[in-house]
Amino acid sequence: MPFLSVVIPAYNEEKRLPASLERIAAYLSRTGMDAVEVLVVNDGSRDRTLAVAHEAAELFARIGAAYRVLDNPGNRGKGYSVRRGMRAARGDWVLFSDADLSAPIEEAEKLLRAGRDGACAVAIGSRALDRSLIGVRQPFFREAMGRAFNLVVRLVTGLSPADTQCGFKLFSREAAREVAARQRLEGFGFDVEQLFLAEKLGCKIAEVPVRWNDVEGTTVGFLHGVGAFVDVLKVRWNDLTGKYGDSAQWAVENKESRAASRKPQIEKPRDP
Repeated sequence: MPFLSVVIPAYNEEKRLPASLERIAAYLSRTGMDAVEVLVVNDGSRDRTLAVAHEAAELFARIGAAYRVLDNPGNRGKGYSVRRGMRAARGDWVLFSDADLSAPIEEAEKLLRAGRDGACAVAIGSRALDRSLIGVRQPFFREAMGRAFNLVVRLVTGLSPADTQCGFKLFSREAAREVAARQRLEGFGFDVEQLFLAEKLGCKIAEVPVRWNDVEGTTVGFLHGVGAFVDVLKVRWNDLTGKYGDSAQWAVENKESRAASRKPQIEKPRDP
């Protein structure tokens, strides 16, 4: 079984995905992390994303890393893609990363360290805790919308993280499976739902400041942003109507197994 699974949802990413996969492969080779699998989830792309994803298989074969491409039945949404990747992942830890690597793959070490030293089942990258780590900022309107969104998230759901939308999150295997099994949202509000479920399941969440750069070519439009606000209300409604099931019972029954999974032996990277 791999130590780490890296899940990358991709929609119309033929231009950015090859460079990101090359950077991930170089990072794995440089650090000697060979017990890793990479999963690209193609979300019904209309360009050559699926083709370039398959072409990268040779790249990972050369460094001995497992590599898989999952193809969705049409364009289902980012939430659907991440959920599918999380359920298919076999690693002790499951890292979800945006295809553009706006948070560099090297920052994964920070999240893994938080999982080990902080005994956390979930560790999320954050742009809000230390904004000096942001190299290239978003346009003013998108950044303002992001801050407003996180304020709404706190008011409606009670979640404590200052940045729920950074596309760089790490889950223990147990947390990933239980969260994905209960997830209902398939659009861009899925991040909030996953963190809300993780808290209900009794998972300790660590918010970790990471380096981050806005990358040109985003596929997130204005309507997607508006839909995310609606999704926050759906999370609260799903909870009130019992659609997430008996999370409290799962938290009690799996307390010991989660504690064990939160303290893996993280392989120390070798010097280049």
